[in-house]
Amino acid sequence: MKLFATATAIIAGAFMSTAAFAGDIIIGVSWSNFQEERWKTDEAAIKAALAEHGATYISADAQSSSSKQLSDVESLIAQGATALIILAQDAQAIGPAVQAAADEGIPVVGYDRLIEDSRAFYLTFDNVEVGRMQARAVLGAAPKGNYVMIKGSPTDPNADFLRGGQQEIIQAAIDAGDITIVAEAYTDGWLPANAQRNMEQILTAQDNKVDAVIASNDGTAGGVVAALTAQGMEGIPVSGQDGDYAALNRVAKGHQTVSVWKDARDLGKAAGRIAVSLSKGTKMNAIGGAKFWTSPGGTKMNAVFLEPMPITKENLSAVVDAQWITQETLCQGVTAGPAPCN
Repeated sequence: MKLFATATAIIAGAFMSTAAFAGDIIIGVSWSNFQEERWKTDEAAIKAALAEHGATYISADAQSSSSKQLSDVESLIAQGATALIILAQDAQAIGPAVQAAADEGIPVVGYDRLIEDSRAFYLTFDNVEVGRMQARAVLGAAPKGNYVMIKGSPTDPNADFLRGGQQEIIQAAIDAGDITIVAEAYTDGWLPANAQRNMEQILTAQDNKVDAVIASNDGTAGGVVAALTAQGMEGIPVSGQDGDYAALNRVAKGHQTVSVWKDARDLGKAAGRIAVSLSKGTKMNAIGGAKFWTSPGGTKMNAVFLEPMPITKENLSAVVDAQWITQETLCQGVTAGPAPCN
C-alpha cells in the first residue's frame, strides 16, 4: 500500500473552489469509542478544520457498540449532517449506516478504519507500513527468541493490515529459525484490559519464556507491559502505535521499544477539510491526494494514506519538537533516559 500523501497536499487540494457555501455545512462524526486518548486529539483537529471553514461539528460516541453506532449515524443524519466521518466499530456491521447515508445523498469518510464500500472515501495512515515499522523495531531489539503477537480487534480490518506488515518483516527470521511465534491473539475492541488478560494467559502457558512482543497499538502495548511488569519482565521489546502519551513515556523509560506515530492532528485536519469539500459537491476522485485503491476484498475505492513515523528512544525528541507532547509529560518518572529526558 505505497500510496502516501502529506497533509499539506490534501489540504491544498481538498477544495476546488473558495465560493461561498450553498447552505449550512454540518459534519457528523461517529466515534467507535471516544474513551481512547487518541481520539480526543483527532477530534480537536477535526473541529479546528471545520471552524476554519465555517462548518458545524456534531458527534456521537458508540461506546464500542456496533448497534449503537448504527443508531448514532441515523441520529446524525436526522440532525442535518451534510457529510459523515465514521470511525467504524465493526467494518462489516457499519454497512447499513453507509446505505442510510447514500439514500440521503450524504457523503461518507471512512476514518482511519476501512469501510469496504466504494461509496465511502477512505482516509487513514498506511497501516501495513505501520506493521512493518513495529516489527522492524522489535526485530532490531530482539533478533532471536520467542515472539508473541498481540493483534487488534477482529472486527477491524486494520488489525490484519498491521499483522500482514509485521509478518513481512519477521518472516525471514522465522525461516532462519532465529525467532519462533509462540502465541498470538486478537484483542477484542482494542481494549488494554483484554490485551493484558491475553498476555497474562500467554505468559502462564509459556512459563514466562517470551523474549519480545509485537503489540499492534499503544493501548494493547499498555496491557502487555502491565502483564510483563507483574512478572518482573518489563523492558523486553514491545511495539505499539499512535504516539499515546503513556506509550511515549514508556519508550523514555525503556518499557516500550517503539510507538509508531500517526500524527492525529494531520489526519483530523484532513478529514475535516475533505468532509467539507464533499459536502460542497466535490467528487471523491477530485480530492487532493486521492488515489484509486483496491482493498483486500477487491473493492475499488478513493483513498488517501498518510505516512507514519516510528518513535524510538533514538528520536524521542521529534515528538517534543513537533509539540505533540511536552518534555515534562514525556519524561515523567524518567531518571536516566534518552534525549530529551537525560
